[in-house]
Amino acid sequence: MTVIRTRGMLAVVGLSSALVLSACGGGDIKNEAAPGGEDCGTMNMAINPWVGFEASAHVVGTVATTKLGCTVEYKDLDEQVSWQGFGKGEVDVVIENWGHPELQKKYFEDKGGDGSAMSVGPNGNEGIIGWYVPPWMAEKYPDITDWKNLNKYADLFQTPESGDQGTLYDGDPGFVTNDEALVKNLDLNYKVVFAGSENALIEGFRKAEENKTPYLAYFYEPQWFLSEVPLVKVDLPEYTDGCDADPEKVACDYPVYTLDKIASTSFAESGSPGYDLVKSFEWTNEDQNAVAKMIAEDGMDPDEAAQQWVDDNADRVDAWLGK
Repeated sequence: MTVIRTRGMLAVVGLSSALVLSACGGGDIKNEAAPGGEDCGTMNMAINPWVGFEASAHVVGTVATTKLGCTVEYKDLDEQVSWQGFGKGEVDVVIENWGHPELQKKYFEDKGGDGSAMSVGPNGNEGIIGWYVPPWMAEKYPDITDWKNLNKYADLFQTPESGDQGTLYDGDPGFVTNDEALVKNLDLNYKVVFAGSENALIEGFRKAEENKTPYLAYFYEPQWFLSEVPLVKVDLPEYTDGCDADPEKVACDYPVYTLDKIASTSFAESGSPGYDLVKSFEWTNEDQNAVAKMIAEDGMDPDEAAQQWVDDNADRVDAWLGK
């Protein structure tokens, strides 16, 4: 079946928003007939902008195409934009969701939303978000990993973007982040500067470690890059239940996220074996990191990397398929 990659953008017309998707390439993957003759049909899978998500999506997509006979359409979309596609029939699956209670309230029926989306259980990954420094800094300045000491070191992190304040780099503006509120509410002499992408953060940390230059940035796990450069997490005030309820007043660390899978309600009710695969899919942070490294560091095509993992883990795949 054809595997199609598209890149999405949000178009605004008058007071309404529409999801505009344009094709940007594709390729054919040989597949087996769907067991029992079920018609898998098309699976529209969002690809949010970090390589770990891409790894998960392509592994599920590869199994769907080669084992179930599905047509998988990948759509490169920000997190918030992905959810807008559920009710339009343009997105069926978000394979790695980092909480988003504000989106649940809008799209989950049991949260008061329109009922166009639903959680279909954990994907096996545990997500950690925080502030990190390169290893050389933690070794030279051991107390820098306590947030209470960050102001003491603010001058080390000054950049043209931050002026006389220290720079705290964030990634893509669409990532889950409380950082601007944290800087303000913890009275830190820093300015949040968006690096723009996961790749930009990785290159920033890589160069900082190689050149022994200061760098403080938002980062997260699971993340293959941590096996190359073992970044050191800064201890923010301990997370307690509800401490982040008000986005403007948050002054605590991020929670540990049990990452889950979100599907459109229409896809869940379609009878497609592709949905059953999504529902049963679970793997570990280590699994994701292995495929993400193949893509990001080894330069493999995402489908080839996914196929290699699928071939090497046939028993795991069979379990997802109920064999």
